[in-house]
Amino acid sequence: MDTGDEAEHARRKGDDVAGSAETGQRRSRTEVSAEAVASLPGATNVTDLLEDRAAATPDAELFSRRTAAGWEHVTAAQFAEQVRSLARGLIASGLDIGDRVAIISPSSFEWALVDFAVWYAGGVPVPIYETSSPSQIAWILEDAGAKRVFAGSRELAESVQEAIEASPALRESWLPVTVMTEDGEGATLRSLAGPGLGVGDAELERHRTAADLETLATLVYTSGTTGRPKGCEVTHGNLCLLAVNLAAHLPTVVGPGSRTLMFLPLAHVLARAVQVTCVAAGVVVGHSRQANLLRDLATFRPTFLLAVPRVFEKVYAAAHAKAANGLRGSLFERAAHTAREYSEALEAEATGGEGPGRRLRIRHAVFERLVYGRLRAAFGGQVSTIVSGASALSPGLAHFFRGAGLTVLEGYGLTETTAPCTVNTPEATRIGSVGRPVPGTEIRISDTGEVLVKGIGVVRGYRSASPDSPEAAAFQKDGFFATGDLGSLDDDGFLTLTGRTKEIIVTAGGKNVVPGPLEEAVRECELVAHTIVVGEGRPYVAALVALDADELPAWARRRGRVLTLEDARTDPEVLAEVQSAVDAANETVSRAESIRRFVILPRELTLEDGDLTPSLKLKRQPVTEAFRDEVEGLYSA
Repeated sequence: MDTGDEAEHARRKGDDVAGSAETGQRRSRTEVSAEAVASLPGATNVTDLLEDRAAATPDAELFSRRTAAGWEHVTAAQFAEQVRSLARGLIASGLDIGDRVAIISPSSFEWALVDFAVWYAGGVPVPIYETSSPSQIAWILEDAGAKRVFAGSRELAESVQEAIEASPALRESWLPVTVMTEDGEGATLRSLAGPGLGVGDAELERHRTAADLETLATLVYTSGTTGRPKGCEVTHGNLCLLAVNLAAHLPTVVGPGSRTLMFLPLAHVLARAVQVTCVAAGVVVGHSRQANLLRDLATFRPTFLLAVPRVFEKVYAAAHAKAANGLRGSLFERAAHTAREYSEALEAEATGGEGPGRRLRIRHAVFERLVYGRLRAAFGGQVSTIVSGASALSPGLAHFFRGAGLTVLEGYGLTETTAPCTVNTPEATRIGSVGRPVPGTEIRISDTGEVLVKGIGVVRGYRSASPDSPEAAAFQKDGFFATGDLGSLDDDGFLTLTGRTKEIIVTAGGKNVVPGPLEEAVRECELVAHTIVVGEGRPYVAALVALDADELPAWARRRGRVLTLEDARTDPEVLAEVQSAVDAANETVSRAESIRRFVILPRELTLEDGDLTPSLKLKRQPVTEAFRDEVEGLYSA
């Protein structure tokens, strides 16, 4: 990519390339930036965020810990003291400044405790997804050079031991594994903290203050949609500067009095960055697991949530199924239509158009009493904002939830950008976009349409990548990171994503097809969980369709039928429903880009089968390889 002065002049001269004010068309831009609104001294590290919070509001609740008796409040001062105690134990056990410490666990209070304790001891936490296989665990432990491991349960500790035994390199080194419980046999948090009584304040402070903004804070491994996970070197500056700038940028979301229930995996950089932001801003954090989520939402009563699109799809499908029969089903359909219409009118009003009319407001008020209030009650009754990340959210779903009183703020980021580099805000939301740059971030669209990111969140590189490798080349000399995503900027600086550079399909006829928008359009069908568009080197575009095994039974019951997943593959009514969604998707593209044939897959796509990443992103290549016969069948005579 040419980044010289002439190219820079040409790019800036062509900033508005898709129309003008005279033609009434929305113009596009090639670059937009947002100045940082908060800065920090160079000697700062993540532990200073907790130190400052404990000093400013020592008696304020900072975490809420789930116990058998209910939620136990943990103040900022109490959390800081527990962190120091565990850090002393780590230092006493021989952890040196810069040592890597792996954490494999579901999201929990103990996860946060260990994370900060490792930082206080001067170490580098290395999160591992709890769903990782022994071979994946072994790869990360080897690549990171881990000195010890924390496991969230004895079962996970056994998986770690299996990984160690299977790896000659790990077998030769002594790698202690601590189970993240207070009590029990073997190494536990309490047994580890005990010896730390001999570590004095001065020694703890030496370890705690060893890092600065430029120092490596954590190694976060990409979730592996393609190939082996890469270790991203996230600095203390990445986490700290994002935390203070996000808190200033979203004061009504992560401000005083805010509460959030964390159920996404903390091994994912987005959840981790948000948790650090919450500590800096004094937001109360609780933790939950998917199986207990509805119960915990009702008792914890968060004010905002962090979610991925699949969660929205499941919530909508459950609400639809619950109200599916008779008049209640008709009521929900009308309420859903009104919510979308109301949200679309709000969007039009925000851009200078006409807002909700009197009749629409009356209808919306009626459904507020009958439907929307009950929907919000399922989230605990206090949630007003849900931040969505990891993948694209259907605009229809976003409009539905906003119309029902739950503002969805889509954002965008990668592990390489420490997650959020753009985000919509309550004050400036454009549904269908992923928002504007967060403070301290610059977004540029390359000549090929690729999204480039520069700023406070961009990590310093990949661990173990040679300087001349393709991976290292993504970190460009001018400070921009080449994301691999395709996108565009509108004249107001909102970024819209359109696909992935590596996922562009070139048909036998030479037509370039971006699969993402087509796949999202087909997923609007309530029966469809996932769609994979295929057609590389083929005469036409086709699709693999995975049905939603949770939604199928309810859909069939509404029609007085019972259907298994296998029956549904060839059922005329199911095929007609999916064909209707395909037809709607095809209306958005040219004939050469349209889906000509599809096949319904014999099973769901799951995390356990290796079809999805832990953040529920589709692993395109493994899926197409797993269903090679189905793909070939789409092009047979």
